Amino acid sequence: MSFLSVLTRYSHGLLRGEDRYCLEPLEQTDRRTTLSCLFILLLGVGLYGASVGIWQGPKQACFLAIKLPWVILLTLFTNAILNGILAALLGIRLSFVQTTLALLSSFAVFGLIVGSLSPITFGMAIDAPGPDDPQGGETHRRLIIAHTFLIAFAGLISTARLYRVLLHFAETPKAARHSLIGLLAGNLFAGAQIGFLLRPIFGQPGLKIEFLRPDLFEGNFYESVWWALKHAL
Repeated sequence: MSFLSVLTRYSHGLLRGEDRYCLEPLEQTDRRTTLSCLFILLLGVGLYGASVGIWQGPKQACFLAIKLPWVILLTLFTNAILNGILAALLGIRLSFVQTTLALLSSFAVFGLIVGSLSPITFGMAIDAPGPDDPQGGETHRRLIIAHTFLIAFAGLISTARLYRVLLHFAETPKAARHSLIGLLAGNLFAGAQIGFLLRPIFGQPGLKIEFLRPDLFEGNFYESVWWALKHAL
């Protein structure tokens, strides 16, 4: 079976919500299935990233089409050892590689969802007042809120799929729940900082469009949140 056939069958299985297609990369050694996961993730999240950046122009769209998938991949591989240790300690019968593949399959579901939403978000960006418009600041805030809700929605669906995978390999349902919380906490912690390093993501009207900020390694995500909270209060 060719890679295109495997990709098509795997994509259809994920779209139908069939659990066996999330379990398949863990139970089989066919690399084409794993590559299908990776391809779906890169394509779906890349399209969505382009739809986020197009509001500020084609250049920002290209930048985000590259950066947004890498935020997820770097988070996944940065935490690979930690995720494997947590899964083993919390009673999940998965190896380090299988734990990474389980997360990759859930991210593929995330990529399918946000990729399918990208025509809508492209339309939102193109139809909205531009960054140079007097209403650009207000539009920017509304787009951030909209994308936050869409990403949260896709994240909830992919998390539910990950839980069902963990449940299949867990010694008890309690072990699956604890493992899910541990994996999510570790990935959110690392992902927030990786996203901060690869900023700008949503960009800011009036600022220069660039792939990375010149102050790449100055500060961190948690310092910026603390600073924002201090000034807000």
